[in-house]
Formats: sequence, structure tokens, C-alpha cells
Amino acid sequence: MIRVRDLSMRLSSGGQPITILDGVSLEVKAGEFVAITGPSGSGKSTLLGLIAGLDHPTDGAVEVDGVDITRLAEDALASFRRDRIGYVFQAYHLIPTLTAAENVAVPLELAGHGDALAEARALLADVGLAARAHHYPAQLSGGEQQRVALARAVALRPTLLLADEPTGNLDSATGGAIIELMLRLRRERGSTLLLVTHDPALAAHADRIVSILDGRLVNGANGHPAGSGP
Repeated sequence: MIRVRDLSMRLSSGGQPITILDGVSLEVKAGEFVAITGPSGSGKSTLLGLIAGLDHPTDGAVEVDGVDITRLAEDALASFRRDRIGYVFQAYHLIPTLTAAENVAVPLELAGHGDALAEARALLADVGLAARAHHYPAQLSGGEQQRVALARAVALRPTLLLADEPTGNLDSATGGAIIELMLRLRRERGSTLLLVTHDPALAAHADRIVSILDGRLVNGANGHPAGSGP
């Protein structure tokens, strides 16, 4: 499903090179749930963004469903990302001028669904927000906004669901509810799930935990299950 080969990401800051990722290789099987853990600044979110095609690596390759996304032209990459990848951001990234239903409808409309708004309302009902479909993001709690973001991410039934600290801005009870919802949607839709988290309780649900430190994977890359040694 996912094959990352010798992935590196280097940036320049103040004229000095900074290595964010250093020769990372990782494989994730179809249907697997993998949690990426590690301290702040270790490169977790950068890795997830590269797998999503949101940025381009300095070196290496990322394959998703057998397609090397690092070789795709921008338009082809945007289409691939829309059709195959769902992404849940820590900060929700909802469009403030659109209602909850309209936010969820965006990917459906881009994919040419004629009944996008009706589908969006059904998706919101599926995450327990039927009564909030007409509300704007500013009128929703953090947990509600994250549920809207999750409904939007799974709207096109992506084969790959990526989540970057999906419970990072939520209290423990709300975060727990989001975890259960994400796992349910993943089971129902058969998606592969790859997420970044600092939360041991969330990581414990994964089939496998991958740890990253200073831009390098330090365990879990070779298929060891959660809780096992390297």
C-alpha cells in the first residue's frame, strides 16, 4: 500500500542546511493501522506530509497503491490525492465561511458528485452531527470541528487515511471519542490508516508503532507489531 524508499528532506535556514528526514524507508500493508511516534521536531509530520504528496522530498521516493507520487506532475498528483488519500489535520483546516455540510461537500463537488450536499449531510449524520450541518466552524466545539474534518476526509472513501495529531487540540474525553470514531470509519471503509501522535493511548490501538528520532526511524519500520522491540 505504502512504500517509502530512502526518503530525505533537507531545508535551508539562515543559510545553513537542516536535515528534517534522513534516509527513511518504510512499508505499510493495505488495511494496516500504523502509528508514528516521536518527540516534537523529530520529522513525524514532515514524513506524513510527504506520504500525502503535500510536499516534495529532497531525495527518495513514495509509492502509494503502486504509484510513485514523487514523479507525478502537479495536476496528476492533485487528482490522485483527491481520489485516494484522506487527510485529517490537527488544526481541522475547515473553511470558515462554509457550513459544516458545505465543508464536507467540497471534495465531493470536486469529484463531480451531483448530490454532494445530500451526501455530506449523510456523512455528518454518520459522525453524530446531523443537527449541526448548517452551523459554521466558529459555532462548533473543537471535537465537533474534528468530526467534520474526519467526515470530509473519508467522503470519497479513500484507500489511505492520514491523520496528523488528530486529538492534539482536544481534551482526553473528546479525544477518546474521536479515536473510536476514526477506528470505526476505518473498519467500515477498509482504509489503511497512518497517523502521527504523541498520545500513547491512541498509539496503543495501532497494529504497529513506528518511532522516529532526529529524522530517522528507530523501530517498527520492518513490520514489528505495536509494543514489540526492533
